[in-house]
Formats: sequence, C-alpha cells, structure tokens
Amino acid sequence: MEDQEMQLKVRRVSDKFTESMYVLANEPSVALYRLQEHVRRSLPELVQHKTDMQSWEEQSQGAIYSVEYACSAVKSMTNSSLYFKNIDSLLRQAISMKEQISTSQGRRLHDVTPSPSPLVSTQNAPSTSS
Repeated sequence: MEDQEMQLKVRRVSDKFTESMYVLANEPSVALYRLQEHVRRSLPELVQHKTDMQSWEEQSQGAIYSVEYACSAVKSMTNSSLYFKNIDSLLRQAISMKEQISTSQGRRLHDVTPSPSPLVSTQNAPSTSS
C-alpha cells in the first residue's frame, strides 16, 4: 500500500510540477501577447496625440514670440517718452505760431483800405498835353 500511495504522491507532485513549468513557460508569451495587443490598439491614438502636441507647441511658440515682440515694442515706446514730449512741445509751438500768423493776417486785411489802382486813375485823368 505504501508503494501505491507513494506513487500517487509522486504522480501528483510531478503533475503539479509539470503544470507549474507549463504555466511559467507560457506566462511570458501570454503577457507579451497582451502587451502587443494593447500597443496595437493604443499606438494610433498616441501618435495622434503626439502630432497634436507638436502642433500646439508650434502655435504656442509663435504666440510667445508675438508677445515678447510686443513687450519689447512697449518697452521701447516707454523709453522714447522724451521724444514724444519733444514732439508735443514742437506741435504746440507750431499751433501757437499758426494762430499768431492767422491773427496778424486778419489785422492786415482790416487795416488796409482799398485804394484806387494807379492804372485806373491815369487812364481816366484828362490829358494835359494838347
């Protein structure tokens, strides 16, 4: 009896060992198959995300460049406030001179009375040589 029990126990152990070896041998290939299946399904979506991100990066780089350019323009404008003040002063002086010229021309027109033209008076005057 002991012999049969021993054979049964040995058989069980060898069956379990064989089953374990079979599982261990096939487990990596099953895992690799599942990984391959997952990659095959998700790769096109990942590629699309990558191209979208690259496009967004290009757009944001362009926007950043535009903002930096605008900031430098504003900074240069604040540095040129002296020139704007000078232009303002010159414009005010020009307006003042224009007003002075206009008022002086207006006075001249009112001060001068129309006098007869010398040609008209000589043509209508009686001639003395006869």
